[in-house]
Amino acid sequence: MYESYDSRSKMTRVGNVPGEVWPKRLKEARTALGLSQKQLGIEAGLDEFVASTRINRYELGVHAPDYPMAMRLAGVLKVSVAFFYCDNDEMAQMILAFHRAPKAARKRAIAALHMPTP
Repeated sequence: MYESYDSRSKMTRVGNVPGEVWPKRLKEARTALGLSQKQLGIEAGLDEFVASTRINRYELGVHAPDYPMAMRLAGVLKVSVAFFYCDNDEMAQMILAFHRAPKAARKRAIAALHMPTP
């Protein structure tokens, strides 16, 4: 169980997030875009004086963001929120590729993977 800060800086509990997944995915997405922890935090709406520390705590797994913050981070990083929570590396890459693909390619992927029910 992680603890996180809500918008009022009050500690809140979040659900069971696999221990290493969230921090790993956040750092992976941030470094892929070449953003510093401070840049990411500021772009996600955090105050510039706490931005670096807060993102650092998320990446270390000390705290986990609440869902609205996860959505803002995903928006800045151009990933789906689901990417952060995916505990399988191959599936995480599929989520990332699907999220970034044009609509026509997503439709083709769904069609290709669709298995008719018996």
